[in-house]
Parts: sequence; C-alpha cells; structure tokens
Amino acid sequence: MLAKNIVRIALMALVISSAACGQLLEEASSISRGDEAAARGDLEEALAEYSLAAQLGSDDAMTLARVAHTYAEMGRVDEAADFYRRTVAADPDYADQAVVDMVRLARAAADRDDLFSVASAIGTAHEFRPGISVAELSLPLARHHFRHGEYGVALPYYQKALAAMGEDTIPDIVFEAASAYDEVGDCRKALVLYEQYRRMIRRWQRSEVHWRIGSCSYRLAQDLIEQDEDEAAFELIDRMITLGEPRNLLALAYLDMGGILARRGRCDEAMFAFQRVREVDRTGSDALVERAQWRFDELRFSAPMRGIIGGGGC
Repeated sequence: MLAKNIVRIALMALVISSAACGQLLEEASSISRGDEAAARGDLEEALAEYSLAAQLGSDDAMTLARVAHTYAEMGRVDEAADFYRRTVAADPDYADQAVVDMVRLARAAADRDDLFSVASAIGTAHEFRPGISVAELSLPLARHHFRHGEYGVALPYYQKALAAMGEDTIPDIVFEAASAYDEVGDCRKALVLYEQYRRMIRRWQRSEVHWRIGSCSYRLAQDLIEQDEDEAAFELIDRMITLGEPRNLLALAYLDMGGILARRGRCDEAMFAFQRVREVDRTGSDALVERAQWRFDELRFSAPMRGIIGGGGC
C-alpha cells in the first residue's frame, strides 16, 4: 500500500513538473516569437505574443517590460503607463527604462499638440523618478494645467518655460503666467508680469491688460491699507486710476485715495479725490457718493481749524 502511494505521489509530481516545464517553454516561445515580430516591425503581433507570455508568466518583470515597451512604441500612453507600473513594482531596476519611454511619449505628444497625453506621460515618469525635468516640455505642461484651471500646478512649469526663453520670451506666455499668478491670488508677482506684457504689445492691444493691472492693483491695495501700508497702497491705486480700469471700481479707488491723502496731511489733494468720486461713479450707489461728499465737507469745513492747530493729518 505504501509503495502504491509513493508511486502515485511521484507520478503527480512528474505531471506537475511537466506542466510547469511546458508552461515555461510556451512562455519562452511566445517571447521569442514576440521578439521576432518586433524586429520586423510588426508591433501588433509582438504585443499579442508578449501579452500571452505575460499571462503565462504572471508578473514576471522582463515580460511585463516587453509589453510596456511595445505599447510605448505604438504610442499608447495609458497602456504603457499601466504596464510600466506593474513592471517597476515587480523589479524597480526597470524604472529608468520606464522614464525613457514615457518621456519619449511625452515629446511625441507635444509634437502633435496633444497636451493631455504630454501631462499623462510626464506624470507617469514622475512616479518613477520624482523631480525629473524636461525643459522643452515645460510650456506644453504649463498650458495643459492652465487650460484645466490647475493654476498652482501650472506655475512652476511657466517659471521654467520663461527662464528657458530668456530674451526670446513670447508675450502670450508672459500673459498666461501672469494670469496664473492672478488666479492663485498672488497679485504682486502677477503685476510684474502684466506690466512686462504691457510693454511687449502695441497700444491698441492693451485694453485687457489694463483691466487686469487695475483690478489686481486695487485688490492688492486693499490688503495693504488693512496693513497700514498707505504709501504702497497709494502707488497701486494711482496706477489703477492712471490706466482708468476697471471703470466700475474707479469711484471706490478715488474714495480710498482721498482717505490715504487725508491721513498723510495732503488735504487739498484729498478733497479733489473725494470730488472725483461723483464724477466717475458707475455703481449707482448713492451711499458711496454721499460718503465721499461727507468726507469732502468734513475737510472743507475743518480747514480753518487745521490752520490754527496744525498736525500731520487733515
């Protein structure tokens, strides 16, 4: 009885071993056929053979890498990314190959203006080598994220793109970078670029950037007034008023200017600013005009006392 059991076990082991060997041989055969197909440029056939080998070999890194690379050769970004993730998970030594293929796919996508694929390919490359930078792809990546409203993500790419351009900077890129800073609430940096863009374009093209400069200047001035930085706020409001935009904010700008001038003891100029509120008001707000008139009257009727008492403010 014991002898019979030993024979059965031996036979089962032989069957299992034979099956395993057969599977390994089939896998190797598929890889060989895939290599031959790839060599003659038949990527579809190569992919079919490599995929079969991958199924037989489960998560064998060498086989998965062949599948991933073939997808990359075919320009199929998402599939290449998926298989490279599996490849690198099985063997981290394949990370460099993955990065090379994904960067190549990103460059090809940039050539055909497929910004989504550029971002997808570079994003995958970053998974394997965080911080990798490809200078010529900075602008496509910046524009992709900008168009999708991802302004904070776009900004580092705009910075790299502008640095690479140097004196050959394109006006539209400067404007986009400024707008990205504006959207994330960094008016200080936005204004520097808006002013640079303004100098790069013709006078008749400046209406939009004037509105942008004025709007950003006013918002930043409000923050500075709250921080008691009247001098810096005054310069921004003065810039906005000089440009005349946004027109719907001019009355508020003159009211703020009048307040700053009054605090600095420039009483006649403050009165003039308060007078201008009524002239430029487009808000239709009686309360705003009345407030400006009240401040004007306050200064006008306190003029005699100022002459007697003196002091810094009005």
